[in-house]
Amino acid sequence: MMPELVLIYARAANGAIGHEGTLPWRLPADLRRFKQLTMGKPMIMGRKTFESLPGLLPGRRHIVLTRRERWESEGAEVAGSVDEALALARKGDASDEIAIVGGAAIYDVFRPMANRVEVTEIHEDFPGDVFMKPLGEQWEVTARDDHPAGEDTPAFSFVTYGRRDPDETRSNA
Repeated sequence: MMPELVLIYARAANGAIGHEGTLPWRLPADLRRFKQLTMGKPMIMGRKTFESLPGLLPGRRHIVLTRRERWESEGAEVAGSVDEALALARKGDASDEIAIVGGAAIYDVFRPMANRVEVTEIHEDFPGDVFMKPLGEQWEVTARDDHPAGEDTPAFSFVTYGRRDPDETRSNA
């Protein structure tokens, strides 16, 4: 059986997902959710996303999709193409999911193949230099968990999107 491809990211109201190589906000609940969604799973990411991590994240495989021919980093599996990244993720892994964790260009490549999207929607604008467009009509909300603003955190929602039936999408057009 083919593992499910799941895009996982946090997005500000203005579409920002990154600023100067880091997240533009501090949201501990989002980091806990990211850990819960990725633990024990292979994660596919771009080189810049990998380099922005504080180090190797325990309990997860790090598959880095990069165009750089001689790039390597201890603990990372390197892929030069989407097919190679998917083959590495499937190789020797009993996980029923592959987590796609960034950045924007990686999300764009894998979005047409994804089965599900897990988004932390942050209900505030943040400065950014990396942005994600809203998901299109081919996606529908299947779960939502809203959280009010805290003393040091903006309001946010954990939202799960599933791919709509293609026939349903066409009939709504």
